[in-house]
Amino acid sequence: MKLIIGLGNPGKEYEHTRHNVGFDTIDLFADSLGTSIEREGFKGLYEKTKYFDEVVYLLKPQTFMNLSGESVRAIMDYFKIDVEDIIVIHDDMDFEPGNIKLKTSGSSAGHNGIKSIISNVGTQDFKRIRIGIGKPTFNSVDYVLGRPQGEEFLKTKEAEENAVKALKVALNESFNKAMTEFN
Repeated sequence: MKLIIGLGNPGKEYEHTRHNVGFDTIDLFADSLGTSIEREGFKGLYEKTKYFDEVVYLLKPQTFMNLSGESVRAIMDYFKIDVEDIIVIHDDMDFEPGNIKLKTSGSSAGHNGIKSIISNVGTQDFKRIRIGIGKPTFNSVDYVLGRPQGEEFLKTKEAEENAVKALKVALNESFNKAMTEFN
């Protein structure tokens, strides 16, 4: 059993912002499996599906980014999912738009959603797919809550598609194989 978490903020005003690439990517993954993430529970929206023979839960916390860990902890506890079986998809300002990077653990690097998950699951040792959004040239809050335009938009969409491909390799083969292929 696996738990895939896409991070973002709920509400129309945050749709398709840089900070919501986790939501957009997990929706793209769900679409590729012929499902959508619409069930309410665990302080989020979730869905149970299968990928090959693996039961996979998809989660979009609805707690706002800074409290994402509450939703993650709730679903992990209910379904008895181990921390080594979660993968978190989120935005990262340390990479340019279009780039993705997979890693198996690490600090929050200032990302409040990851900080909340670390606090709630009690470890920083969980898998992540980080999607580059680039460094802001102005206020970082305004930047992450803004929507990519033009070439940045195209690069972001390409990164989301590559993140879905990496996720499928991670689930079908191994996370290490996905890291080798997509980092």
